[in-house]
Amino acid sequence: VQLVESGGGLVQAGGSLRLSCVASESTFSIAVMGWYRQAPGMQREWVATVDSSTHPTKYADPVKGRFVISKDNAKNTMYLQMNSLKPEDTAVYYCKAVRIGLGTYWGRGTQVTVSS
Repeated sequence: VQLVESGGGLVQAGGSLRLSCVASESTFSIAVMGWYRQAPGMQREWVATVDSSTHPTKYADPVKGRFVISKDNAKNTMYLQMNSLKPEDTAVYYCKAVRIGLGTYWGRGTQVTVSS
């Protein structure tokens, strides 16, 4: 599975961005998809996850209430709507897909920069 992220950019604090992650294969075949981020000098951290079958979502505490993860299986695309952005949200955001028994896949990332 190849994953391509887009939608990153520069935004002022309080603004919004929507990230997209397009998969090369049907997202019906992907058990779990999620977003991670990595700030300079920091380890990559989990942001949010959406389950493929029943679409329950989970969020890391720092983004809960501000970010919304969703998935459109018809478009093989996962989204991350980011609202009320803060400077500490600045990071490279990565898309991850897990196919049970087949492997874990990562995109190359998209840069999000939030200015104060």
